[in-house]
Amino acid sequence: MTAVLTIAVLVLVGIAVWQMTKIFELSQVRAKSGNSEVATDEDNRYNGYLMFVFLVFIYGITIFSFWKYGKYLLPEASSAHGAEYDSLLLWSFVIIFIVQFLTQALLHYFAYKYRGKEGTKALFFADNNRLEFIWTIIPVIVLAGLILWGLYTWTNIMDINEEDDPLIVELYAQQFNWTARYGGADNVLGDANVRLINIDRANVLGLDESDPNASDDIIVKELHLPVGRKVNFKFRSQDVLHSAYMPHFRAQMNCVPGMTTEFSFTPTVTTAEMRLRPETVDKVKRTNAIRAEKAAMGEPNSDPWEFDYVLLCNKICGKSHYNMQMKIIVETEEEYQAWLEGQKTFNETMASMQP
Repeated sequence: MTAVLTIAVLVLVGIAVWQMTKIFELSQVRAKSGNSEVATDEDNRYNGYLMFVFLVFIYGITIFSFWKYGKYLLPEASSAHGAEYDSLLLWSFVIIFIVQFLTQALLHYFAYKYRGKEGTKALFFADNNRLEFIWTIIPVIVLAGLILWGLYTWTNIMDINEEDDPLIVELYAQQFNWTARYGGADNVLGDANVRLINIDRANVLGLDESDPNASDDIIVKELHLPVGRKVNFKFRSQDVLHSAYMPHFRAQMNCVPGMTTEFSFTPTVTTAEMRLRPETVDKVKRTNAIRAEKAAMGEPNSDPWEFDYVLLCNKICGKSHYNMQMKIIVETEEEYQAWLEGQKTFNETMASMQP
């Protein structure tokens, strides 16, 4: 199938180059003689047939893309708001493809049906109020519905509040890594400022050492989240514009230097549960088969892969942007609390740096 499509693409490219060559030749003839060459009925019929060929091609490449690469789409969302987000996206695509199918079919059909014919004069209407009303009001209604649905969904997603005892976590971005900060036992983040960063004292996030709320803050390089508990994220950037993107949770927020941005979601599927899903198992098998082939050819970094949630940077932030990521582990409340108790607080880290 891939070979057939490759050949089809090459053929169409060849036809396009040939047509461009004819256009160039016609322009040269006109420039030299002052006359233009008029297309014959046969030329018009031929071009009409080519429109049908191209119509079949674009439908074919669309179907092939979904069949071939559909398995690489993100799995079902692992956050409470993700289902509504996915529904909105799905219906948007359904409407787009229905409209695309109908309009492209009509466009290419009319290009053939109303092709130029010798002795035939084109018939046109200067205006048609009824037709213009129809093709204006239908898109208005459809787009207004999608926009209102989108605004409603966005408002629900961005409703960041302190209800339901949310976990407070800060994600700190810098070229080219992420750092997470938890509020500790009081679940309150201490004040911080990039001007207070002191690497020699291990104050890598610029925490205000005089703020009592900062004393029990926990700074880590791996993000742990309890399943079923709302998490309020606060984002900061040390240097340039970054974007915290957690694809499996349908969550993304810009990290802007000089300001704090926020996002909130509730994880609904643990990492362990996600690894047992059939689509995840299939992906792991495919990925490890590819890695095994690369390892057999002597390529590095071909160790077996296991699924993990991941935090990525979705803004091109420099030469190592592609490698700016952090592992996310979603676990039960008990597992999360056990992990949290094993982490050092900011005060303990500072004390260990004393001579």
